Amino acid sequence: MDIEHDLNALAQTLGKHLKKRNLTLTLAESCTGGLCAEVVTRIAGSSAWFECGFITYSNRSKELLLNVSKFTLETCGAVSEETAIEMAMGAHSISGASLSAAVTGIAGPTGGSQEKPVGTVCFAWMGIDRELTTATHHFKGDRLEIRKQSTKTLIEGLIALTLSTDL
Repeated sequence: MDIEHDLNALAQTLGKHLKKRNLTLTLAESCTGGLCAEVVTRIAGSSAWFECGFITYSNRSKELLLNVSKFTLETCGAVSEETAIEMAMGAHSISGASLSAAVTGIAGPTGGSQEKPVGTVCFAWMGIDRELTTATHHFKGDRLEIRKQSTKTLIEGLIALTLSTDL
């Protein structure tokens, strides 16, 4: 299977789980530039469960739109689980959605460092009880491949969240 087929199938599965449980979703994206929201809204009827998405590419937009603290951005960096957490929390509190997820990373081909090479992507998922899950992945490939792998990982994490017994 190719990744496009995987993304569509995952979005279908996510939509079914959200609709079945009467849950809504908001997304906060940086390195994916709205790809996650685009993939989930490919699904007919997604308006029943997709609340909104925030594309906060710059640090300034993360601060202004999602209330990510300047301190976090300066001490941990935009590409960090700490920033992903604050992005997910901000999207959750602003949107009122049941679940939120955030992704921030370095899609390349430039922008990486020794500590955070191209392909470093950080995630945060937040459930109804505000319980947070985070992860950092190191993807390989070109810019589009990294963005697609990031989108796949974000959706897989959301599916896992909708299946958890804590909801």
